Amino acid sequence: MNNDYNRDYENPYYENETNQNSYNYGTGGYNAMAGMGAVTESLSSYIAKTFMWMALGLLVTFGVSMGLALSGFMNRLMMSGALSIVLIVCTVAQLAVVAVMGIRVRKLSVGSARGMFLAYAALTGVTFSMYFYMFDLRILVFAFAATAILFAGMAIAARVFNMQLDTIRPYLFAGLIALLIFGIVRIFLRIDILDLAFCYLGVAIFLGYTAYDTTKIRDNYYYYTNSGDGTMLAKASIFSALQLYLDFVNLFLYILRILSRNSGSSRK
Repeated sequence: MNNDYNRDYENPYYENETNQNSYNYGTGGYNAMAGMGAVTESLSSYIAKTFMWMALGLLVTFGVSMGLALSGFMNRLMMSGALSIVLIVCTVAQLAVVAVMGIRVRKLSVGSARGMFLAYAALTGVTFSMYFYMFDLRILVFAFAATAILFAGMAIAARVFNMQLDTIRPYLFAGLIALLIFGIVRIFLRIDILDLAFCYLGVAIFLGYTAYDTTKIRDNYYYYTNSGDGTMLAKASIFSALQLYLDFVNLFLYILRILSRNSGSSRK
C-alpha cells in the first residue's frame, strides 16, 4: 500500500507571494485600510486559529482510524476482499476534495471550505486505520510523539524568528520530485540504505515545508487584511491548515518507516 500523501498541489493563496513580501511584517494586530472593511483579528489569534483547525483535522483522522480499527470493520473488509476497493475509492475522493477546493476557492463559502477540509481528514482516517493492523501500537505512539515534537519545533522556530522562506519553495518542490523518483527506483531496487535515505529525505523536506507553510500564514494575514477581505482571510486560514495537516501526515509516515525499520516491528 502506498503510504505517501501528496501535498505538492499549488495553494491558490500563495499566488500573491510577490505582493505579500512587500508588507512590513510585525507581531501585533493589524487593521485593514479605511473604507475596505476592517479586519481586527490579531496575527497571533489568526495563527492560533489556523493551527487549531489543523489540530482538529488530525483529531478527526485519529478518531475515524481508531474507531474503524477497534470496531473490526477494516478487518471484515480484508476478509471479504473489498478492502482494496474501499482504499481506492477513498484515495480518489481525497484527490477530488483537494481539486474542488483549489478550483472553486473563490466561490466556496468559509463553511464549505471547513467542511471539505474535515471530510478530507475523515477520508484519510479510513486509510490510516490500516496502520493499526500493520504496526505495533507502541511504534505508532512513538512515531506520533516524534512527529509532534519535530513539527512543533520547526513551526515555533519559523514563527519566533520571523523567518522569510519564500526563496526555498523551489528547492522544496525539487525535493518532492526527488522523492517521487526515489519511490519509483525503490520499486525495482530493494536496497536498505536507499530506503533509509528516502525516509530521511522525506523528513527533511516536510520539516522544510512545515517552516515554509507556517510563514505563509503570516503572509496571507497581511495580504488579506490589507485588502480588507475578511472572507478570503478566513478561507486562507483553512487552506493553510490543510497544508500544515499534510506536512504533519507526511512527516509522520516517514518517521514511522524509520522507526519500524529500526525496531523490526512492522507486521507487513
